[in-house]
Amino acid sequence: MKVMFSAGEASGDVHAAAVARALRNADPSVEMFGMGGRAMAAAGVRLLRDIDDLGVIGIAEVVRRLPFFFRLRDELAAAVRHEGPDVLVCVDYPGFNMRLAHTVHAQGVPVVYYIAPTIWAWHESRGHAIARDTDAVACIFPFEEAAYRAMGARATFVGHPLLDTVRPTRSVEAAMRDFGARASARRLLLLPGSRRQEIERLLPFMLEAVRMLGDGHEIQCFLPRATTIARERLDSLIAAAGVEVTVTEGGVYDLMQIADAALAASGTVTLEAALMGLPTVLVYRVSPLTYWLGRRLVKTPYIGLPNIVAGRAVIPELLQGDATPARMAEELAPLLSDGVRRREMIAALGEIRTRLGTPGAVMRVAQLVRETAERAGR
Repeated sequence: MKVMFSAGEASGDVHAAAVARALRNADPSVEMFGMGGRAMAAAGVRLLRDIDDLGVIGIAEVVRRLPFFFRLRDELAAAVRHEGPDVLVCVDYPGFNMRLAHTVHAQGVPVVYYIAPTIWAWHESRGHAIARDTDAVACIFPFEEAAYRAMGARATFVGHPLLDTVRPTRSVEAAMRDFGARASARRLLLLPGSRRQEIERLLPFMLEAVRMLGDGHEIQCFLPRATTIARERLDSLIAAAGVEVTVTEGGVYDLMQIADAALAASGTVTLEAALMGLPTVLVYRVSPLTYWLGRRLVKTPYIGLPNIVAGRAVIPELLQGDATPARMAEELAPLLSDGVRRREMIAALGEIRTRLGTPGAVMRVAQLVRETAERAGR
């Protein structure tokens, strides 16, 4: 079997890599190629295009780079004609992958969409396009399956992949030792995102919030570096802020296990923190145009995945003008103590895991990929 993948950012790279490993374990002869990053390459996927330069966030920002993305879509469509895959697996990255799926499906290649567009939150019309251009949709939230089926898509709830992967690899004692964590300090995890625009917009504000908190607490900060972000840029921003931050490589769940709280950009990482029971403050800043359009399109009252899954405000969301250093420090302070606010949030985070199904999502997606290729007679 020959499988093509398309993932456009760090989280999609990780999820696609997990599926690639499951496919390889089931069939060592499987051939895999496509667009992705280091995780996919390590899983045996031959990269046609590296994703390091694809991290764009916001409507206005995407519009400025449309010519590039059209060329990239044509490049991958040409690769489909040349390589002749049995199935295309699109992972997240909907602005690009939906157009690629339309082009590839028109060539007669079956398409599986994994981590599909959030039609339950906004842009419901995308559901009709997904139904038209895919042969299977692997839903990671329980409420997605019904939404997609109502649009005519072949949708299956596979469970959330994070249930298989979000777990520490070290004991608390080993993690404290390996990361140089101080037992006397309150340990804060900074998670400013995996895209350069997020880093530039959020990290300086986060660092200023740390400086404010340091006036009344012994704070020890850790910042796990995303592979898509240059270490030099992080070091430059941290030096300019004049605060002490330890930049780490890997072991993010081990860090979450020993952290007292996190300050995180909106995205999958907030759900990872929730599954680790880590009290978190979500922050979000995009261009004014992107935010203005988004507020008119989004149907849910929340943007944070933990809050969406819970159906209520479990973690604070500081958006746009509210995402100031002062507000970040204000929301973090009670989470860095052992008071009622911290205990209530930890209890609420525990309820989120039960809503996400059972482990084994990646194996179910791999099986769906094989079945889709076989059903198409390829």
